Amino acid sequence: MAYQGLTTTYAADSFITDSAAAGTALSSGYKTNSGVIAMDPSKTKPYETVAEIAKKSGMKVGIVSSVSIDHATPACFYAHEPSRKNYHEIGMQLAVSDFDYFAGGGLKKPVSPDGKTDAYKVAEENGFTVTRTREDFLALKPGVGKVFAVSPELDADKALNYAIDGQTLTLGEFTRKGIELLDGPQGFFMMIEGGKIDWSCHANDAVTTIKDTLAFDEAVAAGLEFAARHPEETLVVVTGDHETGGLTIGFAGTEYSTYLDYLGGQTMSFIAFDKVLDEYRKNTSLGDARLEDLKEEIEKAFGLVILGDDERKRLDLLAANGDTKAEERLYFSLTEEELREVEKAFVRSMNKEEEKAGDKETYLIYGGYEPLTVTLTHTLNNKAGFAWTTYAHTGVPVPTFAQGVGADQFTGYYDNTDIGKMLISAVGARALTASR
Repeated sequence: MAYQGLTTTYAADSFITDSAAAGTALSSGYKTNSGVIAMDPSKTKPYETVAEIAKKSGMKVGIVSSVSIDHATPACFYAHEPSRKNYHEIGMQLAVSDFDYFAGGGLKKPVSPDGKTDAYKVAEENGFTVTRTREDFLALKPGVGKVFAVSPELDADKALNYAIDGQTLTLGEFTRKGIELLDGPQGFFMMIEGGKIDWSCHANDAVTTIKDTLAFDEAVAAGLEFAARHPEETLVVVTGDHETGGLTIGFAGTEYSTYLDYLGGQTMSFIAFDKVLDEYRKNTSLGDARLEDLKEEIEKAFGLVILGDDERKRLDLLAANGDTKAEERLYFSLTEEELREVEKAFVRSMNKEEEKAGDKETYLIYGGYEPLTVTLTHTLNNKAGFAWTTYAHTGVPVPTFAQGVGADQFTGYYDNTDIGKMLISAVGARALTASR
């Protein structure tokens, strides 16, 4: 994109932000404490958001995310809550909103604790067309009115599947449909979040992260295609609310080298492999469990090869005589040290109590994730020359990219609150132009 900048992300109460504080900065131009949705640090004053300002100015407004639509970042554009965990209250604010388009993930807690209120039903009563199938979604046409398009496939957290695992509807499709429905003479504002990029970084799964970043890039492409058709009246801004995981292209074990071909062997996300492991654990007692039983599943999921001593000797001999297939299997095989770590993690995964021990050492190694799965992703990533520093967010600045009207403002080094202020300024200028 034509203009780039670098953006600081700290919260009002911490060098390392969470998504609520960062989303609030991006949506309103103000700092707040971690966990707070579009309110001041005292949790008493709501901050007006760029999306709300756009709506008041006569523009149509859309909010799209690959995670649940009541999650922190999307919520910061339409809701005001003292806690990001107030999922039902956030969902109810969506349901009574006058915004035009919500799409992607569903609601985590649509029904109130007393069972009397369902945010989905309230949304329909408030004029939203709620779609839950691909066919109904694709059939939506301009003029349909307000839309709440929920992905036909939702995971346990009411989010889209990871892109690597396959999706019935993609973030790019939700974005293109949003543009189709929102476009009009008064203009529109749309926030699109590739939220599962963050989640896979929390789990230290580089390949899943790459695939979801590419899925997000399809949404960006849709925005840029629209901008190309309307170059005098469109601004596209791409940024991150924070960095997660401390991912680096650089690992001590590979020094200055990277071996990216290792990454091509992964075919499923950490979540999908967890399900494979759950099935094995369900049908196998702890005393009968052997890592050998899962070696084919591990190779299928991650491309990593577990070799016995005799097989390794046989492949070494073949490779010495120029057998390229033998060379390839040896290349993707686990070293003795790697295999020891994988076997240790396998035992921990089979022993559920051990996995949930909660001691500091266990957390530092496995981060609360399935020990075997996260050890396999770490092993694969390290072989490729990638490394991680945390299972949480980091305080490093994130890149920001912009193209279109006013994009030159987004160059340089600035804070995430400046993005919020510049977006509000751009919406105000667009509304002024449209009213003339």
